Amino acid sequence: MSKDKTKGGVTALLHPHEKMHVVAVDMGYGHQRAAYPFLDVAYGGQIINANRYPGISAREQRTWEGSRFWYELISRFKRVPLIGSAAFGIMDYFQRIEPFYPRRDLSRISSQLNYFIKRISNGLGLALVQELNKTRLPLLSTFFVTAYFAEAHNFKEAIYAVVCDADVARAWAPPNSHKSRIIYLVPNKRVKERLQLYGVAAHKIYVTGFPLPKENIGGREQPILKKDLRGRLYNLDPRGVYRKKYAKLIEAYLCPVNEIKKNKHPLTVTFAVGGAGAQRDVGVTIVERLANHCRKNMLRLNLVAGIRNDVYLYYERVLKEYKLENLPNVNVLYANDKMEYFKSFNKALRTTDVLWTKPSELTFYTGLGLPIVMADPVGAQERYNRDWLIAIGGGINSEDPRYVNEWLFDWLNSGWLAEAAMEGYLDAPKLGTYHIEDIILKGRVSEIEDVHLL
Repeated sequence: MSKDKTKGGVTALLHPHEKMHVVAVDMGYGHQRAAYPFLDVAYGGQIINANRYPGISAREQRTWEGSRFWYELISRFKRVPLIGSAAFGIMDYFQRIEPFYPRRDLSRISSQLNYFIKRISNGLGLALVQELNKTRLPLLSTFFVTAYFAEAHNFKEAIYAVVCDADVARAWAPPNSHKSRIIYLVPNKRVKERLQLYGVAAHKIYVTGFPLPKENIGGREQPILKKDLRGRLYNLDPRGVYRKKYAKLIEAYLCPVNEIKKNKHPLTVTFAVGGAGAQRDVGVTIVERLANHCRKNMLRLNLVAGIRNDVYLYYERVLKEYKLENLPNVNVLYANDKMEYFKSFNKALRTTDVLWTKPSELTFYTGLGLPIVMADPVGAQERYNRDWLIAIGGGINSEDPRYVNEWLFDWLNSGWLAEAAMEGYLDAPKLGTYHIEDIILKGRVSEIEDVHLL
């Protein structure tokens, strides 16, 4: 069994491994997206979904599916005037995040946490933990419940929990948080401070940054990320306003300004709906308002349907309605399974100039040098994600989508989106995946630089 010791205020783990168990849950995209970068070091080359894996009992699956069904239903139902907002508000209340200030003891157990703890005490996750214990490897979990049942059911190796948001509710720390052996891998300093208010010991928390896809970074020196950003800056700054004003900054942190040259592709906007498909209508408005720009090859548009066939068919019908279905610069990204979706989505991001999405876990993708245009947040976590993204300068709240053909190009001509791309690149953590692998697989303390602790 891995033992630990305290070093530099955090827990330094021993006994390196080549592989680890990677466990997520199949609810939306966030928890699996956070797990995807570790596919190459996951035992058996696969990510285990705790709520949907071979051999899961019907009883246990029903427990999980109830939570997932209601979340997705209410997320979509939110669009219904009055009733929908009220229903979502009730659900959101149970997931609320208390104000951070004044600093105080927030370790009192929430009703959301109680709900899952009762189910764990009734055996939730026991069979999976018994199976995982047959192979003595550390466990990386991207959802708090799976980390809790691993500890409750005596998982025999180290347990790590990756946090997927810029702030977290009380449910992310177990009942006796000061005694727990779970080690947290968090995206920013605020989450570390928040977990400490919930009673988690400081030496059990590493500030690693969110795990971003390796294929979009290229290694610790970030050659792919830097190459993509160099190409992106021209499209985001067509008049050279930002490059002229911040030439020294660009040269200090990226490349000589004269290396930023016209791209081979037109300005590319990628619009991604969430796992519940709740904001698909915004994509339709974007198509309507930018159709002429697409026809003139002034703009390339990617509509991300993810794995939702209903959203894919919906967008296909819309493209036919506007006679855009045969244009090579208008695409609907769709896949049959999430791992394939993440792969194709990450590939599309390499030539994406503007990512338009709600402030989900994709908030952290601004670290790839992507300016994020934010749709309305859904839930407490996303409101905090939005605040974090605005604070570091990597994201901008969307204006009314009905006028995107006006404000988007105003932002481009002013250099504002180029500035957001650089702010994200400079101030959002980029190497979370590598820091996490250092900690779990190499037994080496590895955290982001203090400059990034926002």
